[in-house]
Amino acid sequence: MTPAATPHKTRHSRRSLRRTVYHMLGGEGHSDPWVKAVDWFLIAMVVLNVLAVVLESVEHLSIAHGPVFHAFDLFSVMVFSLEYLLRLWTAVELEDRRFHHPLAGRLRWMISPMALIDLLAVLPFYLGMFVQLDLRAIRVLRVLRVFKLGRYSMAMSVMVSVARQETRAIGAVLFVMLVVLIFTSSLMYLFEHRAQPHVFSDIPTAMWWSVVTLTTLGYGDMVPITPMGRMLGGLTAILGVGMIALPTGVLASGFSEQIRLRREEYREAVARALEDGAISRRQRRRLDEARLHLGLSEDEAASILEQAVNHPDHCPHCGGLIHHMDGS
Repeated sequence: MTPAATPHKTRHSRRSLRRTVYHMLGGEGHSDPWVKAVDWFLIAMVVLNVLAVVLESVEHLSIAHGPVFHAFDLFSVMVFSLEYLLRLWTAVELEDRRFHHPLAGRLRWMISPMALIDLLAVLPFYLGMFVQLDLRAIRVLRVLRVFKLGRYSMAMSVMVSVARQETRAIGAVLFVMLVVLIFTSSLMYLFEHRAQPHVFSDIPTAMWWSVVTLTTLGYGDMVPITPMGRMLGGLTAILGVGMIALPTGVLASGFSEQIRLRREEYREAVARALEDGAISRRQRRRLDEARLHLGLSEDEAASILEQAVNHPDHCPHCGGLIHHMDGS
């Protein structure tokens, strides 16, 4: 073996190991049994951490089992820190070319949403070592680790997609709610300040009344007593029902559209797999990975596959769209 071949072999071995670690962390799908085992271990760690934070807030449990909670927290920090470092190391294996550069790609990955969540999962522990922080604050901040479940939750994935898809609509709804909030709190201050100077002392204080009224909570700590104030309070409460319905409708339509898009994407993947008239074992495995990635159930995927086989939308020979007589 020539001396030049040794560094090349070392680089190849390192890349092979990095690719294996990337695969074990779910970078190439979650259908592999070992990948599933790693996923379930990390999920269990997150759930147990949240449970530990809740139980540790009970004073007599914290006193009786303090060393156990502390030891478990140290073990969790070690696991999550190792996971973060491994994900940082394997970030260059991501399919997106933006992450392929050894330095810039990893820096770009570090500011991605899931990477920031992974960092926040361990950051309070390390901050407590260098900065004087309230121990109770550090314990409560450990609850942030629950957001790591977003990597394994299809519901969270759909929610993020809906938020991106409906950004303008959600922004418009929030703007309308802000305008209504300022308008109603200003009027309530105008109507009630003289009658209740200590309750409705200023417009920012009146905003609290407007918030609890618009959200239909009605705590009762700030109640209008003048006729105009009560009339405005009733109108604000009625208006609050519509304010709640606006974002609900936007999110509901966004969820429906996102599910439709995911089903359409899976339908296109099935059509590509059926171009030669049959689905090979390798193609079936890829379809299963696509199903998991898109968050579709086995029944939904089977229904789409059955429909594609019995009523193909595309001709396997020319690739043209087939229009069925029934309009489907």
